[in-house]
Amino acid sequence: MKTPLCGLLGIEAPIIQGGMAWVADADLAAAVSNAGGLGLISAMNADAEWLRTQIRKAKAMTDRPFGVNIMLMSPFADQVAQVVVEEGIKVVTTGAGSPGKYMPAWKEAGITVLPVVASVAYAKIAQRSGATAVIAEGCESGGHIGELTTMALVPQVVDAVDLPVIAAGGIGDGRGMAAALMLGAIGVQMGTRFLTAHECNVHPIYKERVLKAKDIDTIATGKRLGHPVRCLKTPFSREIMKLEADSNVPAAELEAMGVGALRKAVQEGDLEHGTFMSGQIAGMMHKEQSCAEIIREMMDETEQILRGAAKWVK
Repeated sequence: MKTPLCGLLGIEAPIIQGGMAWVADADLAAAVSNAGGLGLISAMNADAEWLRTQIRKAKAMTDRPFGVNIMLMSPFADQVAQVVVEEGIKVVTTGAGSPGKYMPAWKEAGITVLPVVASVAYAKIAQRSGATAVIAEGCESGGHIGELTTMALVPQVVDAVDLPVIAAGGIGDGRGMAAALMLGAIGVQMGTRFLTAHECNVHPIYKERVLKAKDIDTIATGKRLGHPVRCLKTPFSREIMKLEADSNVPAAELEAMGVGALRKAVQEGDLEHGTFMSGQIAGMMHKEQSCAEIIREMMDETEQILRGAAKWVK
């Protein structure tokens, strides 16, 4: 099964691995790309040399396309924006802002730019900035989220812009991918499903919590601060929710509690001080698999569903 995303990115399966901070490293990106999808390295808040090292490591592990996710609010955004040009990266996804500032240099370097958007308004801004396509991400996803669900967001973005649309948020199996294609998307981006991959280097406790999660085991913290984050229910996230509801707790104190919390979850498995970002689809993750198994299973399920659906059309 091929979609326009395969031709756009030079990949075999229309699946992009999410650019998860502290998670999406060279090991995971290379494994996803070797399996036929598009792996991403997250530049997160890291500096230029850290990213350069990761890119070169991934190049040594795969000869297939992979990309970099750039968080535009990073203090090192200018540096890493230049690194992707220097290292010959051909796909960049962006979040937390508009990539317009970097578009001339990226376009000159032949980079395909895919901003992650959570609303029609941001999709239109991305189109005006010169984006190649957009990733419409619903609030079912893990990490920083908007307000619209994937089911509501994707078709509205498809109708609003003259760009290809990739769907993200709450997609973890072939049923989700088939639904995304029916909504008008040309492919999907997944994060939580790849948290359970053998090649994902998160702490064993993090992976175990995702695998044992039920459908109602995520919550969105940070709403009071204006930047909600979806994560697993843990002692830390429950405490954050309790403090958010207390108007006597200053916002600055809540902000300070979140500093370094994702790193503590990913690297240390710290349930008392870490934020275990995960999408609502975690309740469907029951086993650890290789990236190759995940992508092959996704593709097989999607094809079977689409063929089955065709039988109902007379």
